[in-house]
Amino acid sequence: MAELLKTLSELNGVSGNENAVRAAIISELNAIADEISVDAIGNVTALKKGKGGGKKIAVTANMDEAGLIISDITDKGYLKFKTVGEIDPRKLVSKTVEIGEDKIKGVIGMKAIHLQTKDERKSVVKPDKLFIDIGKKSKKAVQKLIKKGDYAAFCTEFEVLKGTIKGKALDRSAPCFSLIHALCGDYEHDVYACFLAQHEVGARGASILSTRIKPDFLLTLGSVDTTDMYGLKDNRNGCVLGGGVAVNVTDKSFIPDKTATAAMIKAAEKAGIKTQVKTLTPFSSDGGAIQTSAGAVTTLGAAVPCRYSHSPVSLMSLDDIDAMTAYIKLFLNKIGDMI
Repeated sequence: MAELLKTLSELNGVSGNENAVRAAIISELNAIADEISVDAIGNVTALKKGKGGGKKIAVTANMDEAGLIISDITDKGYLKFKTVGEIDPRKLVSKTVEIGEDKIKGVIGMKAIHLQTKDERKSVVKPDKLFIDIGKKSKKAVQKLIKKGDYAAFCTEFEVLKGTIKGKALDRSAPCFSLIHALCGDYEHDVYACFLAQHEVGARGASILSTRIKPDFLLTLGSVDTTDMYGLKDNRNGCVLGGGVAVNVTDKSFIPDKTATAAMIKAAEKAGIKTQVKTLTPFSSDGGAIQTSAGAVTTLGAAVPCRYSHSPVSLMSLDDIDAMTAYIKLFLNKIGDMI
């Protein structure tokens, strides 16, 4: 389990540059799926043919992560960048990144505290005041290695910490992992496992998916921020690490099918799958784009609880990831006969 999670986490897949992640996923799917296709935007769709049930059931997970893109190179060899997806700028300073296909190491820097004004010390530094330092002294030296438009991703080692995992991009790695493993089963109906591109920049991969497949039922996977951290009093969505798979009942762009969601929660309880309810959250999932793009697809949502998402390092529970895998299998086995 940890080996594939480690591979997926440590690969770089900033939105629009999912090549390495896509290749790793296809490598896993080759021995599982009956058909694999890649569309123009980079979505991977794997078909596992059913036993003759006659329905189409789809499950989606995004392949991409939030990161950076190089926007300029200064005369002194520093790299300016823009964020790709939502990243808290307070989490950027002094972090190590890998840039471009050659994975050139660099450090995100800013003026040392001794050189800052009093006002600068009090304010949150904006990304345009930061830079990446790769240790070169001139623009010419940097241009031999890096060009404008190259992507940069956080450089974080994956580790297992007594039932908890830490690493970067877990919010995409864990759902993709669970979907790959769930696809190994045999199911009555045709199953489409869809690994989506460009989620972090507006659910672009998701918006074209349903029109092409036209499924009868669809489950969209993701992650959800936990509210069990020290100092957080507002319980908002109420999800905790180790509490099981989070079942989505609504978010900023998506209201899952109420009847099917209730039936799944009941079936999960009967099957001994640990669940928790994810209530209104201030972000959008792929569900909204999928649900409306092909004319009212019956769509559900599920997520793995994640601490410190969209940052250089996150935490997840292996038990929650297991619960996600079990929930996907339950969905694929039961949803065709539930409603």
